[in-house]
Amino acid sequence: MAEFPTIDDDLRGLEAELKRLETEYNMYFSGRLPRPPWETRKRVENLVRQYDRAHIQNYGDRFRFMTLQARFTKLVDLWDRGLRAREEGRPGPFSNRPREQPPAAPATPNDRLVHVTSFHDPLRQLDRLKELYESLAEARRESGQDAVPFHKFAELVKNQVTKLRETGSREVAFRVMLKDGKVSFTARALKAKPDET
Repeated sequence: MAEFPTIDDDLRGLEAELKRLETEYNMYFSGRLPRPPWETRKRVENLVRQYDRAHIQNYGDRFRFMTLQARFTKLVDLWDRGLRAREEGRPGPFSNRPREQPPAAPATPNDRLVHVTSFHDPLRQLDRLKELYESLAEARRESGQDAVPFHKFAELVKNQVTKLRETGSREVAFRVMLKDGKVSFTARALKAKPDET
């Protein structure tokens, strides 16, 4: 008997297509592709539209799709701004990094910033907390690690925010990075005014 693909299979496929599209755009903006990946983008747009119209019963699957959809929307906006800047002959989001930063150690092809967000009260900012958790879980899966249970993750974030807010900061920023194939998850107090550390 033939097996029908499950929603989990479909979402995995969408995630893979989105990663492929992101890679192709990065290659285009770095000059390794002669033109933007319109075919891949159209394919991903059609998949997103198809799942957006479908009724996804499972809350976890629905949340996963909405996270992918939001990521796609953000990336499309970024790519369109980059294309517009390139057409107008001005620096855009994909131009060279600001010169003020000292040259960092050479990055491996997989080094990248995955997600950044900040909290003043994570229990009242559940959407942000879930988005940060999804980014961390995805980065851990990509590096071959198991995802941390959500309740433990939420407790860790809450404790970090409480601890760092005691130093006088209004908000605490969290960053997920992939560096040398490993996941880096850091918290930093955001000061109301610049202080020397």
